[in-house]
Amino acid sequence: MDMSLLPFAAPLTLVLTALLLGFASRRRSPAGAWLAEAGALLCLALTVTSVIWLMVAGAGTSLLIGFAGLGFSARLDPLSVTMLVLVAFIGWVVIRYATTYLVGDSRRESFLAWMALTLAAVLLLVQAGNLPHLVLAWIATSLALHRLLLFNPERSGARRAARKKFIVARIADAALIGAATLLAIRYQTLDIATILWSAGVAPERSGMLWPAALLGVAAVLKSAQFPTHGWLTEVMETPTPVSALLHAGVINAGGFLLIRFADVMVLSPGVLAALVLIGACTALCAGLIVLTQAAVKTSLAWSTIAQMGFM
Repeated sequence: MDMSLLPFAAPLTLVLTALLLGFASRRRSPAGAWLAEAGALLCLALTVTSVIWLMVAGAGTSLLIGFAGLGFSARLDPLSVTMLVLVAFIGWVVIRYATTYLVGDSRRESFLAWMALTLAAVLLLVQAGNLPHLVLAWIATSLALHRLLLFNPERSGARRAARKKFIVARIADAALIGAATLLAIRYQTLDIATILWSAGVAPERSGMLWPAALLGVAAVLKSAQFPTHGWLTEVMETPTPVSALLHAGVINAGGFLLIRFADVMVLSPGVLAALVLIGACTALCAGLIVLTQAAVKTSLAWSTIAQMGFM
């Protein structure tokens, strides 16, 4: 095995786990819970191994499949391995909790399969080495999460929250696609590392307003910032493991996007100022609202919104 492709092993493990869970669900196999926990633990071990490989080989981008910049490539650097380990650890904890939370539910294996797919999409997102890979993983994360939000489709509250989230997510997808297109045209490459290097060594601000603004819009929408926060406070009808995964992991994709493209964002001070204002307003208002909430899950939602605004 080419060790430079090691980061791909973690999400592929979860995809395989999801497929096996789907088979176990149809066969009514009692091994589903054990299989989910084992897959999540193996995924965590693989991400830790990626950290070791980074220390040995250094940062770099490895192409798994594709040509001319199109396809899947893994970017291994301190940011990506940090996020890989964090996502894998949180995923392992949440999956362990979900196996107990859903004991006796005939749909448990199906739920665990979609949770594994959601985590796999997030892992692909944080290690994306090129723009098409980033966009596809971003969209896949949202679509997989949508299935989890609709785990109880008979509940009107769950359907309403999922519908709002779906609309907001599609706008965020469009913003990211627009930003990726403009960056590719500007720098004549799809490789993220090359784009960041070019933005750092030749900080030319002309023409960078729209790419930075669209990245900011995508991040704000993904992070449930004012005024698009409503869907996050309405996901109370979903199973608690979904809330845990959402608040502890998936919603942080917006913050990750800004950190990943920090060299691009600094070329547009106006966009950064707007993000500061939005984040400050969100943190202040949500922080005050959380003090008035009696329900634990609602309080958690507002607390998450406030923390994302602060970040």
